[in-house]
Amino acid sequence: MTSIGDIRALPEPGAGVQDCVSFPDQVPIAKRLAILIGSLGAGAAIGFMLKQGMVMPVLAAGAFAGGLLSTWSPCGYSSISLLRPTGKGAGAVLKWLPTFAMHGLGYAAGAIVLGTLLGAIGGIIGFSGVATGFGLGLLALIGLAYGAHQLDFLRAPYPQRRAQVPHDARQRFPKWVVGGIYGLSLGLDYLTYVQTPLLYMITAAAILTGSIPEAIGIIAVFNLGRYLPVAVNLLPVTDYAIQSWLGRNQERAAIADGAILTGLGAAFAVLALI
Repeated sequence: MTSIGDIRALPEPGAGVQDCVSFPDQVPIAKRLAILIGSLGAGAAIGFMLKQGMVMPVLAAGAFAGGLLSTWSPCGYSSISLLRPTGKGAGAVLKWLPTFAMHGLGYAAGAIVLGTLLGAIGGIIGFSGVATGFGLGLLALIGLAYGAHQLDFLRAPYPQRRAQVPHDARQRFPKWVVGGIYGLSLGLDYLTYVQTPLLYMITAAAILTGSIPEAIGIIAVFNLGRYLPVAVNLLPVTDYAIQSWLGRNQERAAIADGAILTGLGAAFAVLALI
């Protein structure tokens, strides 16, 4: 199970990331079933209203949501805490801005590299757009299968590289360099563990475009969602408060992930059929 509901800290650099083995007990099956049915209904209703030209904007919204939800993963936790300003006050935040900027540039570079690769693969295969019968059907299958997976009604394969960016990088480089390294590593999306199957849907969509610029664009939106949560370090909040809030909302993030995937899957299934 790849639910976000059981994230374990990694004590050593390079240690493997443990997957979730059970869904949190505090989310009863009746509630999960209601969310599944409600997401299917809402997604189907949206599918009837969608037009072919609206598929990419909907995917972009899903990509951004997926990026935000990836914060509930080992690298999401560690990037927020590792890249915090040194010290307190406006001066510390000002000195931290180059780290924040380099982190964003790393994400942008990752989107360019990964998007170029995926768009080129799609072009070589011969894909020419997402809004085709095959493309919508594939995205619907991914959304419905992994939505049920996140809500613990189905077990679907979730291969990921179970590793984090090495924490000892902070001991070898200035913080702004570490920010860039983290941004690039996380921005390539498959070098570290990403605990949301929305990544699969976005990857498939990027390939289906058959277009390098469009593929870069959709990966960039996903990466933007991954990057922005680090901006919480601009606020006068403690690291403990951030980590505590993330921990309290792990189960909600998992449920939201499943609901979004299911809704998108239902919408694309209906659009493919009408």
